[in-house]
Amino acid sequence: MHSFNWDNIKVFLAVARAQSALEAAHVLGIDQSTISRRLHQLEKDIGCRLFDRSSQGHHLTSVGHRLMDHAEKLESTISTIETDIFDDSMALSGDIRLGATEAFGSYFLAPHLAHFCTRHPNISVELLPMPRNINLSKREADASVSIERPTVNHFVTSRLCDYRLLPYATHSYLEQSAPINRIEDLTQHRWIDYIDDLLFTSQQFSLRQWLPNIRPFFRSTSVIAQFHAVKAGVGIAFLPCFLASTARELVPILPEEIDVIRTFWLVAPEDKRELSRIKALWDYLRMVAERNRGHLLGETEAMAWLTQ
Repeated sequence: MHSFNWDNIKVFLAVARAQSALEAAHVLGIDQSTISRRLHQLEKDIGCRLFDRSSQGHHLTSVGHRLMDHAEKLESTISTIETDIFDDSMALSGDIRLGATEAFGSYFLAPHLAHFCTRHPNISVELLPMPRNINLSKREADASVSIERPTVNHFVTSRLCDYRLLPYATHSYLEQSAPINRIEDLTQHRWIDYIDDLLFTSQQFSLRQWLPNIRPFFRSTSVIAQFHAVKAGVGIAFLPCFLASTARELVPILPEEIDVIRTFWLVAPEDKRELSRIKALWDYLRMVAERNRGHLLGETEAMAWLTQ
């Protein structure tokens, strides 16, 4: 190599991990043409092809695998330098990429993160609300809010909060449908649910496990898609209370009898968790979650804000 460009190596790592230039573009927040240009430049600098490209994606060549080993070690070293060398004043600036579940990220975290950025104008936050788990081992994000507690030891994990799910429907749907006075009555209704074989974690609520005799008429991998289907008045779905409370036309069903609780976890790699900017966000999210405990459990409709 005549020159070294760390940005090109970062692109190489993202594509190698995702096995897709398009997915890597989403992860890095740059366009796919830039991904392709940087990869071609890196291959030109090295003088070897790093990927076998096909309609199935990007797969590492033997040289690519060798570069992957070195690049991951380099990535770890740079992260360690950032942790050990930068002092607090420097660390309270820079970028944070935070992964989250789709609804929690879009409807709860996004407005609070905007307030966090107002508090810390030198920190830039990138929020990744995804209908899947964020892979921290592959450096897709610096930290994440997950509904699944990691079992590996090299992550720092903290319980963030509990949240509640209830079945919801519109006033109009309930007025035009069979009455619901007890849980058994729910089997007579039209249901909206996840696609069972595409659940990304056992912690996602499964209607099949709760009411096995029901066959949903509409399914989606996206809870936000389910939310909008319920708002359209075509059926019932289990939704997080913090999401359903944003729509005044939705009504909780049998809230005194049904109590489905799940947990959100804050997760970060050990080296990232020690960065002062990550600590600042970590502490802020814990304060926000505690302040909104009632909202997340469906006890209050309005979101609460931390004072500036």
